Amino acid sequence: METFENLGLAPMLLKNLAGLGLTKPTPIQAQGIPHIVRGRDILGLAQTGTGKTAAFGLPMLTRILAYGKRPAPKTVRALVLAPTRELATQIHDNLAAYAEGAPVRIQRVVGGASLNVQAEKLSKGCDVLIATPGRLIDLIERRALVLSETKYLVLDEADQMLDIGFIHALRRIAKLIPAERQTLLFSATMPKLMEELAASYLSDPIRVEVATPGKAAEKIDQGVHFTTQGEKAALLAEYISRHPGELAVVFNRTKHGSDKLTKLLEKWGFSVTAIHGNKSQGQRERALSAFRASEVQVLVATDVAARGLDIPQVAHVYNYDLPNVPENYVHRIGRTARAGRDGRAVAFCGPLEMSDLRAIEAAMGAKIPVIGGEAHAEGGSRPAPGRSGQPKKPHRGQGPKPAREGEAKPARKPDAKPAAKRGGRAEGHAPAGGQAAPKRPARAQRGH
Repeated sequence: METFENLGLAPMLLKNLAGLGLTKPTPIQAQGIPHIVRGRDILGLAQTGTGKTAAFGLPMLTRILAYGKRPAPKTVRALVLAPTRELATQIHDNLAAYAEGAPVRIQRVVGGASLNVQAEKLSKGCDVLIATPGRLIDLIERRALVLSETKYLVLDEADQMLDIGFIHALRRIAKLIPAERQTLLFSATMPKLMEELAASYLSDPIRVEVATPGKAAEKIDQGVHFTTQGEKAALLAEYISRHPGELAVVFNRTKHGSDKLTKLLEKWGFSVTAIHGNKSQGQRERALSAFRASEVQVLVATDVAARGLDIPQVAHVYNYDLPNVPENYVHRIGRTARAGRDGRAVAFCGPLEMSDLRAIEAAMGAKIPVIGGEAHAEGGSRPAPGRSGQPKKPHRGQGPKPAREGEAKPARKPDAKPAAKRGGRAEGHAPAGGQAAPKRPARAQRGH
């Protein structure tokens, strides 16, 4: 059996891994670590949740520990670039855990925090800096750090950095780093621009590919529920109600829509918080901390949380709005079924999202099983950003339409039961705002 002990890692790191309960490397780690320890450039292709942080972090830390001396003021030995604050935070926390007790300085700089405080932390130099591209450029312009001594460059989730327009920032940063360096590029997909990026930044790289790009994790039980845009909120509430106490992430397409849905779920009595690009760094960290501690059950988010959210307790992912980038669907549902656990993912598909659904299925090379509703006719276009429709006010006691008999069944038996039949009166009173709360089941049910 492959173990971390025979991958060439530093003894101190091996001791910390054992303390963290990590004994068997994942495929991306087993295949990539030996090459990185030997100083080779790597092009790593792996889906989210496969252990990429340890794959580049452990061998990089091993090489840095061999230096035997502290970095010079304002210098950075290893630079890790990440597309979002959440992913940067996750990488920082993981690397800090791997290097516990080791004489290495690991810092994180992201937007939404004080530039002066971050500049002060960098003044003594650091061994590993995890940064978002925009904030790194801010600090470089303030002469808070230099990259002339940087020997390692890691681009994590590089495809997302390209998707959100960081290509110019990446090119600017790369010019400041010596050509004699080790470069590690990790991505879940390989678009044409990514091939050009790899050709420009990597020198004779080893290609490590452990899973077909765009393929979802096998332990995720997926399903699509066809509905209308106005009925999505009540349908979501019914699904969440079936699993009291279980953590769920709800993905919305827009910041405004996320806030609106959060307020509506709060009125209906759910414990919910939200994160998106308009939230301050402090707000985002407090929201994630509360969610991680199970102080709130539901996290409503935009694609800012599609990668870098590593909370093993997440049992459900709901795609309230389908993503307009097909590959993001796989990243979104990858927030569940982590650390060897099972997970469930439900996509709510409105009439104008049929083309998005077909694009997602084409990217995955598989159909998503139908677990409710009736497929809409093809055609139409997606709503403009910020105009995703108003939640339809449910009648008292009226739940979403149940799946019809004869509906297509998934290959694996879904963990879902048909929605409650219409009729009857809703339990409790209508919440403030005049919107009636959806009917909650009398007891917890198994299902999505």
